Amino acid sequence: MPKPTTCPFPGSPLWLASVALMVQSVISTSSTYRRPAPGGGGKRTGLMERTLILLDVNTRSPVHVLNDNFLSLQLDPSIIKDGWLDFLSSKRLVTLARGLSPAYLRFGGKRTDFLHFHNLKNLAKFRGPGPDYYLKNYEDDIVRSDIALDKQRGCKLANHPVMMLELQREKAAQMQLVLLKEQVSNIYSNITITARSLDKLYNFAECAGLHLVLGFNALQRNPDSSWNSSSAFSLLKYSAGKKYNISWELGNEPNGYRSMVGQTVNSTQLAKDYTMLRTLLQSVRYYSRAHLYGPNAGPPRKNAILLLDGFMKNAGSVVDAVTWQHYYMDSRVTKVEDFLKTRLLDTLTEQITKVLKVVNSHAPGKKVWLGGVGPAWAGGTNNLSDTYAAGFLWLNTLGVAAMHGIDVVLRHSFFDYGYTHLVDQHFNPLPDYWFSLVFKRLVGPRVLAVRVAGLQRKPQPGRVIRDKLRIYAHCTSFHNHNYVKGSITIYIINLHRSRKKIKLAGTLRNKTVHQYLLQPYGTDGLHARSVQLNGEKLLMVDNETFPELKPQTLRAGRTIAMPPMTIGFYVIKNINAYACRR
Repeated sequence: MPKPTTCPFPGSPLWLASVALMVQSVISTSSTYRRPAPGGGGKRTGLMERTLILLDVNTRSPVHVLNDNFLSLQLDPSIIKDGWLDFLSSKRLVTLARGLSPAYLRFGGKRTDFLHFHNLKNLAKFRGPGPDYYLKNYEDDIVRSDIALDKQRGCKLANHPVMMLELQREKAAQMQLVLLKEQVSNIYSNITITARSLDKLYNFAECAGLHLVLGFNALQRNPDSSWNSSSAFSLLKYSAGKKYNISWELGNEPNGYRSMVGQTVNSTQLAKDYTMLRTLLQSVRYYSRAHLYGPNAGPPRKNAILLLDGFMKNAGSVVDAVTWQHYYMDSRVTKVEDFLKTRLLDTLTEQITKVLKVVNSHAPGKKVWLGGVGPAWAGGTNNLSDTYAAGFLWLNTLGVAAMHGIDVVLRHSFFDYGYTHLVDQHFNPLPDYWFSLVFKRLVGPRVLAVRVAGLQRKPQPGRVIRDKLRIYAHCTSFHNHNYVKGSITIYIINLHRSRKKIKLAGTLRNKTVHQYLLQPYGTDGLHARSVQLNGEKLLMVDNETFPELKPQTLRAGRTIAMPPMTIGFYVIKNINAYACRR
């Protein structure tokens, strides 16, 4: 009987020997760069064009096993104010959200701490203002729509008339100016969430297969500065009576309260507030075992780190996962090149390291969530943070977070005002939505170690060469029935302005590969708001049907050629990876 073939472990002497032989064979081939003879007219091949990357993956065991809801979503409470909450029953919007399930849906953001709950079913005066000439008819349409939805059983879905949507977009455009002014000035007005609003929000989450995470207002304070929980208790009683399956949090970026409202909540007081909220949840029988997340600290600069450290010391055991926020840049960004800077992409690694150091010093192994993630803060920038270019930041965020064991990443925002969302106000998916959909279909929660070798340029003295080719690997999603257990998904970000060639080595050698190459569609390049998959433009077939995500099959042993400034997913079929079989 023939002896079974052994697969060299990445980094072992056998693997290194095989890599050395492959590199030697690459150097000895006729296609290798040769210096032209003096006076020759041949064009010198650039170094970047002749670099061959050798790639292998450790298939023995995962480095991390993440939450099944790793890629999750966020909605900002501003949708109550600009009226879009009334349209969450849209059949198309629910379909798009369902495409990214299973996932958490965090209802929170800066305006979490300005939410006030009123147990009233239909209170029109609490809705945001609209243009006078259509306000009455608009409100009547909303009421009629609500009555029709109430008659439905199960998921309550609607196909809103075109005119009704046009009026809503006009109203939202006017309100957006108000919201952006609040964001920039850091001065916010109160928002009322009624029982009817909560019903619509929960209906959306339930129909889309999302688990709702709802935040309480932490700025409602008693004279002694303790948290006033009366509004929270009223909301808990209502949602428990409706048997709404919800997880909870308290406040948003408490380290920034001083600049927003001139009020300070230190880590000791915040820990007491969370302990009080846990006690409150336990007093409501339906939520006695509900999950609680926090403290939603801001980016880990000095004040946020001090608050997180004090919170973990006094209340680390109270929360089920530690949450913090991250955003890359503000809305003053004006160039697409800013989204391609490796130094910007690397800031996330630095911030994750700081947060994990604090968390592990008090509660080793505690789950950590990254929330509020988007390409830009303060609503983003039109024709930049809503284009293909922003996808480099988003996919890098997912890859870096996974490699560091971040359990959940919450994308801000699924559908919202501004330009950092996944779906626009015409209910059309933007590039980051398509990246997220492909990620959900192909990438599972088991993270694998990647080993890369190749012909590398020697760094010049005093100069740091940052990696513009970013490669991540996971076990393929078990929910994808097109692939058997044991398959591996690799996703690659090529920030180079030249094509990159990648040769699969070691355990990946001579395996059939399915390619999902995502490129900008049209003539706008990185400014494109549409995406093509293997040359085919991605479009919804109708309000309930996604396009078929067809892979391109690469024959066994073929070199992967990544075009410049593109994103690709590659499924290694039938590799029977031990780490991915369980």
